[in-house]
Amino acid sequence: MTAPTLGSLRVNGATLHYEVRGRGPLLLLIPGGSGGAASFDGIADGLAAEYTVATYDPRGMSRSTLDDSEAEQRVAEHADDAFRMLELLSPGEPARVFGTSSGAIVALHLLAAHPERVERLVAHEPPVVEVLPDAGDHRALIARVQETFRTQGLMPAMAVFAAGLKKDGAASDEPKPVTALPPRAAARAEQTMANLPFFVGRIVPSFMSYNPDVHRLEALSDRLVLACGQDSRGELAYRPAALLAEHLGTGLLHFPGGHTGLTTQPTEFGELLRETFAA
Repeated sequence: MTAPTLGSLRVNGATLHYEVRGRGPLLLLIPGGSGGAASFDGIADGLAAEYTVATYDPRGMSRSTLDDSEAEQRVAEHADDAFRMLELLSPGEPARVFGTSSGAIVALHLLAAHPERVERLVAHEPPVVEVLPDAGDHRALIARVQETFRTQGLMPAMAVFAAGLKKDGAASDEPKPVTALPPRAAARAEQTMANLPFFVGRIVPSFMSYNPDVHRLEALSDRLVLACGQDSRGELAYRPAALLAEHLGTGLLHFPGGHTGLTTQPTEFGELLRETFAA
């Protein structure tokens, strides 16, 4: 891997850690879940051959600190963080943006709020469940996750959440034996686990109650690519993107793997992302 240039950016209520690689037009990668900048380690170098690739730890995760550790987390504020990154790294020039999962929710709001700063957005499986006809069922799921987290703790809450994300609410697969990871991957996995309480307690309830401005996105659909994992069909995170793509008439791009194809099949994922931005 190419060692990135590291930086910090002061934003409202937080200090963001960010990383930059490569040269060329800016490509901002917005991580999802409990991952941070390190979740793009498998694709960043390949993309840096053509772009200035920037990614960051979202506020409250990994190396990005909050002024108030109890502060409520809002999609609009996270999207403003992404906007500040664009202003810092690509002043005056619109940028390409990729977001996955909760990061794709942030990216959708960024596009709606600041379309002049986004040349093209690829939004991979944004779980904007409020657009679904059965949104009420998913509100009930999030409420169960929060109650389980409060009364039983993190891992039982994660089990409830994972089952709700599966097709037809199926139980999660049996845990696979843990094998030894290379040091860098082990450190990344450890940090991801450390971020989980913040993700489950603060990000999930706020972000999955977010209702995107569909009419606004319709007006901007020429620069929006909605994407899903080819193995995610029928799962909760797949359905909103598929519905939005049908409504907007944009078509739905399928990436290798499932919801986490970015990390399970990084070479193929990164190549398709490069081709999509080049098109």
